[in-house]
Amino acid sequence: MTPTRIVCIRHGESTFNAAHRLTGRDPGHIDARLTERGLGQVEAARAALHDIAFDLVVTSPLTRAIQTTKGLFAGHPAKPRILVEVLHRECQESSCDIGRAASVLASEFPDVAVDHLPEIWWHAEGAPDADGIHIEPRPLFDRRVVDFRTWLAGRPERTIAVVGHGTFFFHLTGTWLDNCETVDLDLSRLRMSR
Repeated sequence: MTPTRIVCIRHGESTFNAAHRLTGRDPGHIDARLTERGLGQVEAARAALHDIAFDLVVTSPLTRAIQTTKGLFAGHPAKPRILVEVLHRECQESSCDIGRAASVLASEFPDVAVDHLPEIWWHAEGAPDADGIHIEPRPLFDRRVVDFRTWLAGRPERTIAVVGHGTFFFHLTGTWLDNCETVDLDLSRLRMSR
């Protein structure tokens, strides 16, 4: 059964977002966390999601997405299951898109199950660029977008929230989201071309 509603939610403002906006440069924030402003955005967004009976929340394993997920769905009346999934992590092209080991995430977020993730779950292949970042090749990223659409279409849950990232959501939905902005994803209107 295909889900009847999928709500994509971009994470709150991260330290990378704030620093990059000021300087236009990559500040070197590996797996960037939310800023105080980002935490406030999460708190402000909670009310709009409160009355949606989510069955499942799928979050990226990047820290800013996990923080957003915990802030949005802690105490949610539907008590949705939270699943950490790597397919919709951000396109790796900046320092903030480099993850931290699954064991480190498990230690910091003991209430979030990450034991199914490989220890290194982000793109770490090939030679890094001059800044030490392994840039994810575009064909690999495009493949992940298609694979995530397919994965979502096969889910048994009826109402799903997906907490993730701007570039990934743009390629998934065609809409650029601001921090904590949402868009409904209609899988029936998307091509599943390979």
